[in-house]
Amino acid sequence: MRLLAIVEYDGTDFEGFQIQKRRRTVQGEIEKALHQITGERIRVTGAGRTDTGVHAAGLGIHLDTAWDRPPQVLQRALNAVLPTDIAIRELAHAPADFSARYSAKSRAYRYVILNQAVRSPLAERYALRVPEPLDADAMDAAARCLIGKHDFGAFGTPPRGDNTVREMYRAAARREGARVLIDLEANAFLYRMVRRIVGTLLLVGKGAMNVAEFRQVVEKKRRAGEAVPPHGLCLIEVKYE
Repeated sequence: MRLLAIVEYDGTDFEGFQIQKRRRTVQGEIEKALHQITGERIRVTGAGRTDTGVHAAGLGIHLDTAWDRPPQVLQRALNAVLPTDIAIRELAHAPADFSARYSAKSRAYRYVILNQAVRSPLAERYALRVPEPLDADAMDAAARCLIGKHDFGAFGTPPRGDNTVREMYRAAARREGARVLIDLEANAFLYRMVRRIVGTLLLVGKGAMNVAEFRQVVEKKRRAGEAVPPHGLCLIEVKYE
């Protein structure tokens, strides 16, 4: 039977999601746990492949298994043997033709910026600290230029092929106290696209780029900013019908 799992993980100590030889990955740990419980060699398929150090609150994966007990039993068993930085939040039956990747309607990411001069050892595990003041309203105005169908080649490269057109459903920046939150939701993302968008929005927030110049980056008439570090990025949700 085919199952859909929603996975949460702290990406700090992983070399990304995708399995790699002699590297600790999220996919590798899940497949190892599945083999330990079911005795099967099961290959899981994810909705996306988060980079090294990127976190997830709701990554969808699917898997096929001969397991004949309720999915909730397998979920409990997996959470009992998985390392503490991975958890299976949900596990349910899925149609035989369901794909965690191709059946996804959108992916939603959040990047967290800690905008304060004094460092915070606890908060900075999951946020990029920027000491100079940021104009979150200007960043939000620039982010809205991303909404719609665009060629996002200025911000990233496709995981395969050469198509760099994606559709952005939501793009916003807002301040919550000392934090600036950047939320992006699209049908799909290019490699490092979110991190380069955030890096470019930071230029706007610091006053080094205005909204019109940011729009020129989207139009590939101006160079994008550098990609920000991965630890502030989290895949919040993958949406399915």
